[in-house]
Amino acid sequence: MDSAVSTKPETAPAPTFSATSRRVMLVMLGLVSMFNYIDRTVLSVLQEPIKRELGLSDAQLGLLTGLAFALFYATLSLPIARLADRLNRRNIIAASLTMWSAMTALSGLAAGFASLVSFRIGVALGEAGSVPASHSIIADYYPPEKRVTALALWGLGLPAGIMVGYASGGWIAATFGWRLAFAVIGGAGLVLAPLVMLLVKEPLRGAFAGPQQVTAGRIALGEALATLWKLRTYRYMLIGTTLHAFAQYSMMSWTAPFYMRVHRMPLAEVASWLALMNGIGGGIGIYLGGRLSDALAVRNPSGRVWLSALAMLVMVPTALAQFLAPSLQTSLACGFASTALMFFYYGPIVGVPQSVVAPRMRALTSAVTLLVFNLFGLGLGPAITGLISDRLAADYGLHDTSLRYALAVVLLFSLAGAASIAWASRFYREEARDI
Repeated sequence: MDSAVSTKPETAPAPTFSATSRRVMLVMLGLVSMFNYIDRTVLSVLQEPIKRELGLSDAQLGLLTGLAFALFYATLSLPIARLADRLNRRNIIAASLTMWSAMTALSGLAAGFASLVSFRIGVALGEAGSVPASHSIIADYYPPEKRVTALALWGLGLPAGIMVGYASGGWIAATFGWRLAFAVIGGAGLVLAPLVMLLVKEPLRGAFAGPQQVTAGRIALGEALATLWKLRTYRYMLIGTTLHAFAQYSMMSWTAPFYMRVHRMPLAEVASWLALMNGIGGGIGIYLGGRLSDALAVRNPSGRVWLSALAMLVMVPTALAQFLAPSLQTSLACGFASTALMFFYYGPIVGVPQSVVAPRMRALTSAVTLLVFNLFGLGLGPAITGLISDRLAADYGLHDTSLRYALAVVLLFSLAGAASIAWASRFYREEARDI
C-alpha cells in the first residue's frame, strides 16, 4: 500500500480539450456551484422572518441550517462519489442540480418546522452529488501545475452564490415574502440543468496521470479509505479544515441574525452588506488562496498547504473584532477582512488531495472530505452556536447580544485547525504524485 501511495506518473497523455472548452466547462460548473450556495444561503438570510412566522427557536434554526442538511448531504456524497468514479460525471451533476433546485422551490410551501426540515433534506439529497463529480472533472481538464488555480476559480461560485443568495433572497423576502424567495431561486436552478448537459463534455478519466494510474481498476472502498488515512498530508489537512469549518459555517449561518439583533440592521440592509462582504471579500480570499498557493509551490511545494494555516491564524483576531466591536462600521470593515481570510483555504483543500491520490479515487476523496467536513462543521457548528446563544440568553439575560459571544467562542476551533494544517505541510512534498 505504501509503495502505491508514493508512485509517480511516468508520462502524461496530451490534453483532449481546447482552452475554450476548458473555460466553458469551468464557467458552467462554477454556475452549478454558485446555485449550490445560493440555495444554502437563502435559508440563512430568511431565518428571522421564518422564525417569526413559524415560531422557531435558535436551536431549531441551527438544526435547519446545519445538522438536518449536513447529515444527509455528507453521508450520501460518499455512495454518489463511488458512482462518479465509474460513470458519467456530467450527467450526475445535472441530475443533482435538478433535484436540489426543485426541493428549494418547494421549501416555500413549508407549514412548520417538520415540513421545512423535509424539504431541506431533499435539497441535501440533490447537492450531495455535485461537488465530488465537479472536482474530479476539473482535475481531468487541467494539468497539475494549474489545477489549484482552476479549482479556486471554480470555487468562486461559493462567494458568488452567497452574494446572490443574500441579495436576491433578502430583496425578494423584504418585497414579496420569504416563501416566494424560495420559489424564484429554486426555479432559476432548474433552468441551468439542461445547459450543463449541452455545454459540458465528459473528459478522459486520468487525462494527466501516468499509464499505470489511468488503467488501474476500481479500488475497494475499504482499501481506498485505508490509503487516505495513511496519507499524512490528507489526514492532517482534513482534521484542520474540519475544525475550521465548525467556525466557518457558524459564521455563515449566524452573521445575518447577528447584525439584525445586535446592530439593529433591517433585513434588506443586512442582505446587501453580507452580499458584498461574501461576494467581494470571499471571492478575493478564494482567488488569492489559489493563485498564491500555486505561485508559492514553484519554489516550495509545501506552500500550497501552509498558506491556508497562516490565513486561518490571522482570521481569528480579525473575526473577534467583527463580532465584539461596538461600532457597526468597525464590525463591517473587519467582516470583509475576516471573510477573505476565512476562504483562503478553499483552493488548497480541494486541489492538494487531488494531487496525492490516484485518478480513480478523486471523487471518493472529495466525498470523504465532504462527509467529515460537513458532518462536524456544517452539522454541528450552527446548531451548537444556536444552543450556546439560547443558553446565554436564558442563563445570563443577554438576549439579543447572546449571538455576539456565541460566535466569539466557536472561533477557537479555527486556531486548532491552523495548527493541524501547518503540520500537514511537512508531508506534502513526499506524498504528492505530480510535482
